[in-house]
This record gives sequence, structure tokens and C-alpha cells, in this order.
Amino acid sequence: MTRTRATLIAAAVLATASLSACGSDPAAAGGDPKTGGTIVYGHVQEPPCIFGGWIQQAYISRQVLDGLVTLAEDGSVQPWLATKWAASADGLTYTFTLKDGVKFTDGTPVDAEAVAWNFDLWENKGGNSTAKVSIDPYYKSAKAVDARTVEISLNSPYPPFLNLITQGYFGIQSPTAYKSRTEKENCEKPIGSGGFTVKEWKHGEEVVLAKNPAYTSWPATAKHEGPAIVDEVRWKFIADGVSRYASLSTGESHVVYEVPTVNWKDATARYQTIRYITPGKPVSFYINTKTGPFTDAAVRKAFAYGADRKAAVEAGFHGVIPYEGNPAVSQSTPGYNAEAAKAYAYDPAKANQLLDEAGWTGRNAEKVRTKDGQPLTIKLVYGSGFIFTQEGATVLQVLQEQWKQVGFDVKLIPATQAELWGGKYSDPSTFDATPSYWTSPSAAILWIVWRPSTAEKPNGSNRSFYNNETLSTTIQQANAEADAAKANALYGKAQQIIQDDAAGIGLYTQNSTYAVAQNLKNVWLEKSQGEPVFSDAYFVG
Repeated sequence: MTRTRATLIAAAVLATASLSACGSDPAAAGGDPKTGGTIVYGHVQEPPCIFGGWIQQAYISRQVLDGLVTLAEDGSVQPWLATKWAASADGLTYTFTLKDGVKFTDGTPVDAEAVAWNFDLWENKGGNSTAKVSIDPYYKSAKAVDARTVEISLNSPYPPFLNLITQGYFGIQSPTAYKSRTEKENCEKPIGSGGFTVKEWKHGEEVVLAKNPAYTSWPATAKHEGPAIVDEVRWKFIADGVSRYASLSTGESHVVYEVPTVNWKDATARYQTIRYITPGKPVSFYINTKTGPFTDAAVRKAFAYGADRKAAVEAGFHGVIPYEGNPAVSQSTPGYNAEAAKAYAYDPAKANQLLDEAGWTGRNAEKVRTKDGQPLTIKLVYGSGFIFTQEGATVLQVLQEQWKQVGFDVKLIPATQAELWGGKYSDPSTFDATPSYWTSPSAAILWIVWRPSTAEKPNGSNRSFYNNETLSTTIQQANAEADAAKANALYGKAQQIIQDDAAGIGLYTQNSTYAVAQNLKNVWLEKSQGEPVFSDAYFVG
């Protein structure tokens, strides 16, 4: 039952636990909750489309596209477009019952046919690689049983399925709109049933989101029932961290994303702040095990021992972003192996010993180790300005100097988003190490990133080119295990295999940090991967 607007706002005043804040609170000081208004949000990067397979797209598509289910703070899967669901005894069929009467903003029904069509879109032709790889090779088909009942069939049991479809990549679009419009129209203004619609996209500047006054399909995790309280959200793209953070103090923004860590202490004193450690794969180095120096595990391990990654991260990020020694799974992910994270503490003597034993005993005029006359050169390609901020790039520069002391000549190669994702560095001959992350609410991320890559079944996400059948079997066993404790033990074993062979090297957790003006309440992050939610937010004053 929908409450009155006055009741909604009164309830919303009490529901601000998702934010920690210091300083004055206008509501506590007698400020009145307000309806309407425009939230100005300072984000970092502009995506190529509003929806798609990149976390930056999920951040914004979450405002427009509703999902079937959502993830609560306690890790439980909760209703959204689906009111209930059941899995068959063999784990091969999930049956969802949909809310009655929900419509897309083009007026067409959010029914079982529409949901089934979306699953087939992701799997076959939707250009959303993350949705596809999150359910491959388990997804088989989807069909409408009746208008409110959709049945999802799997090829084999996959207990992480429900958790994975809570991600923003699985937002439901209108099939009618998608099929009747151009690719550009769908890219810029996808039609969903969410709390906002895309009013305008000023490329290079902002996306303007308008309130959907007919919104009826809020998730069970929402802070209030009913349409958004504000009228608009202006989703501005402000790449420079200094300018983005400064926009809060000038009043140009009400919320900013990715607060520079040098400003974090100031932010906690002046604003409401949110810090979220992203689950999934942390920011860690994929290590090229197919060609080059790192085909030798001893050299990979020397690389891990040869730099004080923990100290560099703590200094470079001012203690705000945690070091992560586990290269495979982030510490906020269920099934995280904390013991695996302890490996390869800084030990230059051990690094030197391993390199000596591997035959890299010569030194050239620059003190770089050599073997058979060839220098120990490492091509380290990193995403500049979209995976790595300037602070992150500084951490790499510190590590570069430390690796030099044990004889590695590390060439830092900044790559643009277009270069990195356009295939320039897809061939193993083009790099030796590349750091990246991958968000996911499940340790099943291991299957996406570490599934063997073969000619018959290539895996472009396995950037270490690491084919280990024991690892593959262990992850598949974990993915099929219904008992969570047993599954986590298997996921932990898989993480240990990766760590023992130094197929990846840990660096730091991917974080989402936000600063929110004191007069804006009820901004919160969804649990599965940290997208901000603005449909419950309201101003006080």
C-alpha cells in the first residue's frame, strides 16, 4: 500500500543509517524535509551508453532500469520486480512471480514475456558482456508461463545465480522500445520501469534524469514507497578529482563520487560520507603466464616479493583504500580466503634469490638483471584515468622504483579506455602485467576471470592466460555446491591455487567513496556492487 507523501518523508527522515556524518545536521536542527528539487551529482567518467557491461554504466542504469531481485545489506536476495521465486529440486529451473500492473515508461507491461526477452537479449545479442559472462555457460533459456510467471532454465545447477542477477547489468528494458528504435536511441535513452527516465544526455557534460511520477516497482530495500521525492538528478561528468570535490563546497554539487583520498579526512568532517569496498576481483595484477619473463613462476613470485605493495598503497591512498594481498577475490566478497591474502609480504632478499635461481644473474649498465643477454623488462599496461586515478598511478610509480632495486625494468604504459578495451593490448605479446578489477557480489567471479581460455572456448577475461585444469574443476565444483560453507571452502581452495602459482598479484580493494551535502538525506548504495540510489533522497532546510 502506498503511503501519503507526508508519511513518506517523515519515514525517510528516520532512515539515514546508510550514511556516516560529522558536523551539523539541518534536519536535527529543525530543517524541514522538502519535496521536489534537483540533485546535482558529480561522477567521474562518461559511459558509452546508459546501460551495458561496465560498472560505470551500471551506476547510471540502476536509476532507470529495475531488476528482478535486489541484494539486502545482510546478503539476502529480496524482491524487486519479482515478488517471489522458487528453485526446482534439481536446481535447474527458477520460477519468478512478477508484480502485477507494472509498466515500462513507454506504457507497455513489465510481464513475463518482457523478462524472458531480456534474458535472451543478454545471452545472445545485447552487447552486455558482463551480464552474459555472469550466467554463462549455465543459462539455457527463459520462457513466460503466463503473464506474471517467468521460468528460467539452466544447463546445470548454479546456486550463485540469484545473487548475480541482483547486479545493475540485469536491469529490465522494454522489448517494444528496444526493437522499434535505433541503436543510438536505445543507447542514450533506454526505456525501463525505474524511478527515473533519461530526459537528456548532453555529451561531455551530463545526463539529466527526470522523476518517473508513475513509479510503482521500488525494491524491498527502498527507504520509502512511491515515486522519487526529488524532480531531477543531473548526473554530471567531472573527471578532475580536485574540481569534483571542490564542487561540493561551492554548492555546484550535492553528491560527489570517488573523493580523492587526500581529501577524505576533510570530507568526513564537513559532509556525510559513504565508503564501500567493492566485492568481486580487487585491483590486482593479471600476470601474463603465456609469453615473456612471467612464464616462469619463480619470476612471478619474485615480482610479488620485490615491492612493498602494502606500504605503497597505504601511503599513496592516505590509509583510506585498503591493501589487498589476495589477487583473486576482494575482502568484501563472500568466500574470501584471508589466509591467501597474507602471501608474498615484501622480501627483497627472497626476490633476489628467486631471480638468481631462475637464471637472471647478469646486470647491464642500468643495473637491470639480464639472462642470455636479454634485460628483465616488464611491460606494465594500466588504464589511465578510468581504472587508475592519479593517486593510483603514483602508487605504480613507487612500485616501479622498488622493483628496480631487485633488477626489474618495469615500463609503465598508460592506456586509454579505447585502447585497453578496443583490443590494442589483447594479444599476450603486448604486455607482461596489467592491473584491473571486476565487480561481482559472488566468489563465482573466479569462473569469469580464471576459466581456461581455449581455441574452442576463448575467455577474453582471463588476462593472465592461465589455464589450470585443477583450478577450473575446483571453481566449477564451488559453483555447483548448494551448501554455502562447502562452496566457500572450494572457492577458498581456488584462491589458494592462484596465489600459490602467482598467476595474479594483489594490490588494493576497489572502493566507492561518496561525499554528500548535509542538506540531502537518504542517498544510499545498493549492496551488490555499490550503485548510488537517488529515488529515496530528499532535501531538508
